[in-house]
Amino acid sequence: MKKGLLIIISGPSGVGKGTVRNYFMNDESLKLVYSISMTTRSPRAGEQDGVDYIFSTREEFEKAIQNGELLEWAEFVGNYYGTPIAQVEKLREEGKNVLLEIEVQGATQVREKCPDAVSIFIIPPSMEELENRIRGRRSEPEEIVQQRLAKAEKEMKMMNNYKYIVCNDDPKLAADLISSIIKRNMEK
Repeated sequence: MKKGLLIIISGPSGVGKGTVRNYFMNDESLKLVYSISMTTRSPRAGEQDGVDYIFSTREEFEKAIQNGELLEWAEFVGNYYGTPIAQVEKLREEGKNVLLEIEVQGATQVREKCPDAVSIFIIPPSMEELENRIRGRRSEPEEIVQQRLAKAEKEMKMMNNYKYIVCNDDPKLAADLISSIIKRNMEK
């Protein structure tokens, strides 16, 4: 059985990674499995443990770091985020294409460990639109919004480290483009 692809999708907070992903995630021809990240942040309304994230304590996360159990990890706004290695490798060995939706810092770690990873950076049509999307969530205080915007500015400078760059002006179009990128890489 052919080993599955490791696909990285990154982009600034609020760019619409989850919205775009929802358009192509259930396309059976892509053989996709979403890798669930581990985090120490509290669940947002509607999020479920083991579905949206693996919610853990800070102590549990730090133990996973020390034991080398994470493919990548980062700390942002006082919380840890990371990807358990064992889960990713098991799925790839089963021939599934594993999708990681991760931050730029984590993507850099993954590309170093897995140079064959298919890396895709999603950009907003403009920084003004990105700010509108972040504020439109109405889920965080102004201080956090400002931190996310400052981080987005830095992340946008990293886009050229990715193999593909996709603009999310229209989520369906962005999803179609990402689907074709995945299919092209499956054929290699």
